Amino acid sequence: MTAVPCVELKNLTYHVPGQGELFADVNLQLMEGDRFGLIGPNGSGKTTLLHLIMGLVKPQKGEIRIFGRPMLSEADFIQARRQVGLLFQNADDQLFCPTVLEDVAFGPLNLGKSPEEAEKIARKTLSDLELEGFEKRITAKLSGGEKKLVSLATLLAMQPKVLLLDEPTTGLDEATRKRILEVLNNLQLSTIIVSHEFDFLCRTSTSIYGFSDKSLHYEGDSSILHPHYHKHSLGNLPHSHS
Repeated sequence: MTAVPCVELKNLTYHVPGQGELFADVNLQLMEGDRFGLIGPNGSGKTTLLHLIMGLVKPQKGEIRIFGRPMLSEADFIQARRQVGLLFQNADDQLFCPTVLEDVAFGPLNLGKSPEEAEKIARKTLSDLELEGFEKRITAKLSGGEKKLVSLATLLAMQPKVLLLDEPTTGLDEATRKRILEVLNNLQLSTIIVSHEFDFLCRTSTSIYGFSDKSLHYEGDSSILHPHYHKHSLGNLPHSHS
């Protein structure tokens, strides 16, 4: 039996209102267990691609399928969002409940879990991310790194099959960045990670794709592209090799 892609994009084209074509004829298949890294210049379409997969914006052309089902209406995307989670670049766009426990329990509640079940799932998820003791903390008063980890917890509590992550380490200190890297590498999920940090992508992804000239290109296997990790006196810096 032929495996069905978790996410499939066919000839996807998107125009920015008033600015023209952002990218055209993008094709991509994310299979179960695939871990894709996505890199490219600012404004090339990386975040937009994630938003298209989630149904937050609509393409001018092309087809989106989630687990084999064509996304033809908002109802289709609502169903797909039960299995596909998006981590926004800005954690403040993800968190909206007064306390951490309420935020993490919101997803399971929305999936039909009882309040008791949702709280149990939320507490376990926080524990898995080493966030015990955060339950009653006010989300608005968390640090940037803490907000990012709690945002990830809100997604994992929904037990998705696919995770889309938009710049998960932007603005974070080295300790939090390392923690997020470890969390992602311990997940048994299909993922698409957008990042400007090539080293980070190579450590969390198996295949790297890049946007250039309004197209999406396969760059190669991450282990071949960058088989070693660098430490620099100023932290992790983007760099290239001949």
